[in-house]
Amino acid sequence: MARIITIANQKGGVGKTTTTLNLGVALSRQQRRVLLVDLDPQANLTALLGLDPYEKRRSSYSLLMFPDTTVTRVMVTLDSWLALVPASIDLAVASVKLVQGEGMIDRLHGALRESRVVFDDILIDTPPGLDVLTAVGLIAADAVIIPVQCSKLAMLGVRATYEAIQRISAGSSNPGLRLYGVLPTLFDADLAYSAAILNELRVVLPGFVFDTLIPYDPYVADAPHTGRPVVDYAPDSPAALAYLTLADLVAQG
Repeated sequence: MARIITIANQKGGVGKTTTTLNLGVALSRQQRRVLLVDLDPQANLTALLGLDPYEKRRSSYSLLMFPDTTVTRVMVTLDSWLALVPASIDLAVASVKLVQGEGMIDRLHGALRESRVVFDDILIDTPPGLDVLTAVGLIAADAVIIPVQCSKLAMLGVRATYEAIQRISAGSSNPGLRLYGVLPTLFDADLAYSAAILNELRVVLPGFVFDTLIPYDPYVADAPHTGRPVVDYAPDSPAALAYLTLADLVAQG
């Protein structure tokens, strides 16, 4: 059965989509069957993979809204090892409908578990904030990776997200949910506060902060303009090497 990992943080701009994309591609390069799920109405993951969210008729929205929709019907095969459930512009109104509809919030969980296509890893990209779409992603997951930029407001997003994980795991919707790890991103070793924030994270969440750090790397910003993730565009760059190391850790369980 696939392991489902949701990438989430209450704070935006911390590298959720970049992490989902590069971790997913790096895992697929190990000949692991990977499914990426875009739950963000901004649809950046979908766009980065070359698809137009304004033209997708079947998407993650379809999985959430229509109980008979299957993963097979909505996913787009990208290569032999990688597939995507794209986002569409319809997700912008999904939050309202999910709150109003009975039994809808756990549909993604059911659809992924019942998929007839076998995957080794499923990675879910969520929007910034802790709205209902993020809750859908958390309810569907086995574990959560929290990317966090090492900046002054970092702990606020981590604490809010960790509390959401605890609330969901303490209830009946997904009692097995756990924190997989906190992933420091955009880390600049030359800045004194970066090290201070990293130390604070390790004190507050001992044992949960990955030893692998995603460094600040201009190649990460360049990569989208080439239509490729940084692990393909600049595989020897510092960020790419860090994501490849992270993939090794995730693949080992």
